[in-house]
Amino acid sequence: MHFLYHIGRYFVLMRRAFSRPEKLKVYVKQFFFEVNNIGISSLGLITIISFFIGGVITIQAAFSFTSPLVPLYAVGFTARESMILEFSPTIISLILVGKVGGNIASEIGSMRISEQIDALEIMGVNSASFLIMPKVLAGVFINPFLIAISMFLGMLGGYVMGVATGACSSYQYIFGLQSFFIPWKLGYAFFKTAVFAAIMTSIAAYQGYYTEGGALEIGRSSTKAVVYASILILLANFFITQIFFVT
Repeated sequence: MHFLYHIGRYFVLMRRAFSRPEKLKVYVKQFFFEVNNIGISSLGLITIISFFIGGVITIQAAFSFTSPLVPLYAVGFTARESMILEFSPTIISLILVGKVGGNIASEIGSMRISEQIDALEIMGVNSASFLIMPKVLAGVFINPFLIAISMFLGMLGGYVMGVATGACSSYQYIFGLQSFFIPWKLGYAFFKTAVFAAIMTSIAAYQGYYTEGGALEIGRSSTKAVVYASILILLANFFITQIFFVT
């Protein structure tokens, strides 16, 4: 029953968060602030991880394909499929949960225990809408761009490291990247990226908004936000994959 209580309270909070804003200009300004805070500040982390993981996938694939029946262009094909279908949308989202989700939960949690949220309510401001809606919309907007950059850098890293280590030639890798490409897989990747962003930001905001106690509880709220959002992202990944690939 405690689980159902949290589900109900979450949807009530999201209903408040997405009610009509009082002053649109303020929300637009906050939206762009959150785009920078959530997305642009994460570019460095995404760049490093994607580039090196793409290289590792390429090298592992090249030295795993020992059969003469498997052409070497399969290395580029494997790198592309791995980055587009799973690594960039799912693994990068899980990494961002730890950075972005924890930050959102601690930020809103600090405002709750310092009574800043109560002050907003006293002034007649819809605190849920002002604090949560720009974060969720900014995450859904910017995350697909981050994932597109991750895909590109992963395949670039595979090219650089694959050619540099002699795992494959430049021609073989590029030919593999271009082979048997199915465009709707990009739509699948970007769709689930947007869903993951909504889960990550809204769950973190929920945990922070209902923080009670002191500084110790802020840390607990951040931990809960990361854990619960990660689990929900994995579940959503399973169901979205079932819908796109099975039905």
